[in-house]
Amino acid sequence: MTTSDRTGLALSGVTVRLGDGDAMITALDEVDLSVAPGELVAVVGPSGAGKSTLLAVAGALTVPDAGTVTIDGHDVAGMSVQARAAYRRDHIGFVFQSGNLLPALTALDQLRLVTNLSRRRADDRDPAALLADVGMAHRAGRRPHQLSGGERQRVGIARALVGRPSLLLVDEPTAALDRARSHEVVQLLARETKQSAVATVMVTHDHDVLEHCDRVVEMIDGRLSTG
Repeated sequence: MTTSDRTGLALSGVTVRLGDGDAMITALDEVDLSVAPGELVAVVGPSGAGKSTLLAVAGALTVPDAGTVTIDGHDVAGMSVQARAAYRRDHIGFVFQSGNLLPALTALDQLRLVTNLSRRRADDRDPAALLADVGMAHRAGRRPHQLSGGERQRVGIARALVGRPSLLLVDEPTAALDRARSHEVVQLLARETKQSAVATVMVTHDHDVLEHCDRVVEMIDGRLSTG
């Protein structure tokens, strides 16, 4: 599938219940959310509102109790366990807090590992060129402990994008960064989202960086509303 064929992420009526009996809670309550290719959407809200569950459902890690989850028209919620795992590998990128990099690998090898695992190698971006795109070419041979927090996040973003995903899911990317580095990282996310035509969902508590997003939605008690 080329980038021009992408339709993005669509959640419709998604409900997720956790626990049993009297302890059951509704983590997501009939959530509707659409994110177009090239669009960066921020999800804000208090802790426990359901933001992490939203990422898990969008990322094909959790199957909702009701509703549909489609990425580029593919019903990921209806796939088998094996098919969802393969779809995640080939079509979804994840960016975690503090980069979540492998300690023993250099910045360049973090990206090379992804391309080695991919079954779509002809479509993958060149790891060295992508590191240069995110301003990390000069640190390609450094391991995570030799990088600053902002540099680790840049490598994490590059690693998530090297396989040309359709969907990028970002969890609190600025949690460990100062204000200046936070803006740099989210500006990079916004730029790469548009250039790569990827649908990006970013969960954040950092309201200072929302100016770089195309749209902001708020989650409270498992429900989503316009921010």
